[in-house]
Amino acid sequence: MEAILSRHGLPTQMGAGLPDAAALHAVLEELLQALEAEAGRIAAGWGAPGPRAEFAPGAENLAWYLALRRHDIRPLQRLLMVLGLSSLGRLESRVRPALQAVRATLAGLAGLPPAPRPAAEDFFAGERALARHTAEVLGPATPQRPVGLLVTCPSEAADDPGFMLQLARRGVEAVRLNCAHDDAAAWGRMIRHRDAAAEATGHRMRVLMDLAGPKIRTGALRLPGPGQRVMPESLLAVVPPGGLGEAPEGPTTFAAECTLPEVLEMVAPGDRLFVDDGKIETVVERKAAWGLLARVTRVPEDGAKLRSEKGLNFPDTTIRCAALSEKDREDLAFVARHADGIEYSFVQSAEDIRLLQAALAEHRPEDWRTLSLVLKIETTRAVRALPEMLVQAAGQQPTAIMIARGDLAVEIGFARTAEMQEEILWLGEAAHVPVIWATQVLEHLVRKGTPLRGEMTDAAMAARAECIMLNKGPHLLLAIAELDGLLRRMGQHQYKKTPQLRALTSW
Repeated sequence: MEAILSRHGLPTQMGAGLPDAAALHAVLEELLQALEAEAGRIAAGWGAPGPRAEFAPGAENLAWYLALRRHDIRPLQRLLMVLGLSSLGRLESRVRPALQAVRATLAGLAGLPPAPRPAAEDFFAGERALARHTAEVLGPATPQRPVGLLVTCPSEAADDPGFMLQLARRGVEAVRLNCAHDDAAAWGRMIRHRDAAAEATGHRMRVLMDLAGPKIRTGALRLPGPGQRVMPESLLAVVPPGGLGEAPEGPTTFAAECTLPEVLEMVAPGDRLFVDDGKIETVVERKAAWGLLARVTRVPEDGAKLRSEKGLNFPDTTIRCAALSEKDREDLAFVARHADGIEYSFVQSAEDIRLLQAALAEHRPEDWRTLSLVLKIETTRAVRALPEMLVQAAGQQPTAIMIARGDLAVEIGFARTAEMQEEILWLGEAAHVPVIWATQVLEHLVRKGTPLRGEMTDAAMAARAECIMLNKGPHLLLAIAELDGLLRRMGQHQYKKTPQLRALTSW
């Protein structure tokens, strides 16, 4: 961008004078031409979108957005601002129309021949498309609440018809059934309770079923001593199931099975390994025929207890295994018939999506494209592949993105989580695809009955997504009420990145 500005005699930093409108018009003209070519190359790399024609504008706009964000346009933004023009800071859903509108205004300021200006209908078409696509996944929005609610069902919901009734009365848009828990009989009872609640209230909640995916967890353990805790510089041997007997022993050496043993072959010395949502951080020192040995680099001040059934994350390792496990394939026989949508765990590539879509076509050859698909972004590889995954998914069926902040935070680091969830929100809006803000929203309130100050602020920030997911807990209904009120208030102040300047009442 600095090179383009310099070619047209414009400063890259604001000085005392006003920038020349004619020169800025030439910059916008050059930028539009460059982006058109670059967006074309990006779209060509994806191939033709699927048969779902309503996604074609979103795919095109996403390509334009990615092309634009490969440039640092901050110097241009300040030059436009000082002329009272759009800074282009909120163009996610309408990249080309926004640039064209600014170019047309600059032409008028500079006394140049009129430039084409997008019609108002075209300018806001992306917003309307996003609203339609959100309704396809979540159903009609609750009046006066701009953000939908997705609630995880506990196992008790299978035998408590009142649970679904309470959610329906509160206007919850969708419920989440986790296939990692319970079985088809329990899921069926939950769905029947949903149907009864819909008949009683007139509000039908969508059912999204979460495929378990190839979960990488600790299995059986071996501790160096009874109750001994993992401390800095402890060693952790990770072995395939049944391999504890071959792991090295020592006064500070812990051992754990890995439930997905093929992952151990993909790890290299120097790769990081996190255990139990990052409570135990290690670095792999060596590999052996029996598995791998890692040294603990960080744990809580008083150490950590190594437990079974806790997640293992390998943020530096390219894990290549099918996102659709054998259990998932078995569960699909029920899910494809009874769910409104599917949450795809551990999805990392467009090929993973093709795999699932082929399986859905086997179960529902006539209408599988009516099922919505939620892409759970949990790994660094999924983040990198998100544009391609969106094109493959949304080109075939209604699609949403879930920011699965639990695993994602461990993968990319807690410090980068806030930044990354912003970027995922932007990509979803650019593709006209809804985003679900998930994991630990109002967690303290749900579990303990009182909110933390920080989590209320987090929930307010989540109002820029199309949906927020709440997990199960004893105070879930209270959390729904608090969140509902918060979202109604925030909806008067903010739409996506755009402040809504309603009259203030505090002063």
